Amino acid sequence: MNYPRPIPLTGDVTSARQRRAAPDGWRFNGDEAQSFYDVLYSRRDVRRFRPDAVDEEILGKILAAAHAAPSVGHSQPWRFIVVRDDALRARAAQLAAKERLLAASKLDEEKRRQMLDFQLEGIAEAPLGIVVCCDRRVSHEQVLGRATYVDADMWSCACAIENMWLAARAEGLGLGWVTLFKSRDLSEMLSIPDGVENLGWLCVGWPDERNPLPGLERHGWSVKLDLENLVYRDTWNQETDKSSFLVTAPVGSEIVNVRDDADELLYVPGSLGLLDKSMDRLLQHGIDKDDKATMVLVACDHSVTRHHISAYEAGVTKDVLSAALRSESLGAAIAKEVSVGLLPVDVGVEGEPAQNCLRMEASSERGDLIQKDALCPADAEKFYNFGLDIAKKLILESKVLLLGDIGIGNTTVAAALTAVLLDLDGSQCIGQGAASDYSIARNKIVTVDRIRGRIAAEGKDSAGLRGDPVLTAAKVGGPDIAFMLGLIFEFSRLNGIVILDGYLTSAAALLATHLDRLVAAHLLAAHRSKEPAHKLILDALGLEPLFDLRLRAGEGIGGLFAWQMLSAGLRARSHTGRVEEKQSDVG
Repeated sequence: MNYPRPIPLTGDVTSARQRRAAPDGWRFNGDEAQSFYDVLYSRRDVRRFRPDAVDEEILGKILAAAHAAPSVGHSQPWRFIVVRDDALRARAAQLAAKERLLAASKLDEEKRRQMLDFQLEGIAEAPLGIVVCCDRRVSHEQVLGRATYVDADMWSCACAIENMWLAARAEGLGLGWVTLFKSRDLSEMLSIPDGVENLGWLCVGWPDERNPLPGLERHGWSVKLDLENLVYRDTWNQETDKSSFLVTAPVGSEIVNVRDDADELLYVPGSLGLLDKSMDRLLQHGIDKDDKATMVLVACDHSVTRHHISAYEAGVTKDVLSAALRSESLGAAIAKEVSVGLLPVDVGVEGEPAQNCLRMEASSERGDLIQKDALCPADAEKFYNFGLDIAKKLILESKVLLLGDIGIGNTTVAAALTAVLLDLDGSQCIGQGAASDYSIARNKIVTVDRIRGRIAAEGKDSAGLRGDPVLTAAKVGGPDIAFMLGLIFEFSRLNGIVILDGYLTSAAALLATHLDRLVAAHLLAAHRSKEPAHKLILDALGLEPLFDLRLRAGEGIGGLFAWQMLSAGLRARSHTGRVEEKQSDVG
């Protein structure tokens, strides 16, 4: 049934349907837009001023325009010092005069003489000065958007200056930006505190020049560059071979169409939080309520267990795999209950091969990671290709892959791989593990550090290994890592979604992103395990886990619970009522 569209009383009252019908509906009309461009193109860096006063109302307008500028994380780091005092303006002019001569002395003779003929500032004659400052006393890590671009606060203040410049031009005022100062000299003169940086001096007043062109261009100091020579398409290097980009991700209409559809459901879009975002991700990949999921359960023993890093004997792996094949292990039982197909794969379980189970064995002796690589390169390549082949078959049946693992010792393998991929030491990668005690945890830490030490002694640094993921799987992984590397990469390349379970599957996925970064666009994180470095992996992948129940069970159980939530959400969306709008409201 359709219901009247609820219209919010605050904020954006438009609907996706309206915006889709008129994507340019936010545009100003022709005359209004032209007025803006007239102001923009006639803005000048003014250096000559009349002494007439600027009244407070106009000053307030241009400061308000500056304050309306965009700022990183809405931090509004700008501060404005309005200087009218004659003595301060005169002192600032003297500072600028000194730096002007110093700057000229560094030029060749012809340029020096030309520069000295220019008037580069009007500090003393303009009736007022404005010094824009950036308050940087808040840690950049506490401001959204500055953790990566730490100077974005300064750029925000530059945006404020540009807003002020355009507003001044609209009011008929002149503005000249003067940076002929040593920043500390200007800060000392105006008592600007530590942690606050100034961006120079703005001369503001009624202009005593009305130049049709920028001054330096008019005087022949420089010429206007051709815009076409400044625009690059997609990459700086126009010869970049885009055919090497193997994995693709939804963009444009694939994303917006899903959002538009959600906007017509009778609930607030996004109100289910991360669950909504995750369902949107599935829909963007063409996965809906009728799609089924398959869980690949990867079983493998590891020679590193001989170093006392587990509370269990290696034979437990075979026991759990045998139970899974009878649908009697916990993970397999859950998969059966929620109608998820189960594909057990044995890539190195000790003992006789299990019946009714895909299996591949290493051709050469496997190493313990401390004394010897987990696999020879040829075996790593073989398991990687096995993963590629399985992915090609699975994608024909389902676009959703749940990934689980069985294997005593695999937490230590995941930790060693994580240590290499994220440049961590053992203590940062090791938690308590399944039923481990303190002494076992300490052994794990020592083991991971010894593994990294061996790699370093061989002359292999982490960066070099990350450049060759299959080799990395051979040196610090094992058959399960090499297999999952191929499986995750190829399933992503074929536009499927991989739902990760715990530490090992996430470490393998992080390795796969070194084959192609866009693999991450095909991943969903089911949960965050108790292992401390699992969070670091998910952060590196840009993934938020759907839940945190402190699971450490393995077997893909977290992925199964996550898929239950997601598939239930997709089914519920398909039955949710839709809203309708009056035709007159559209457009």
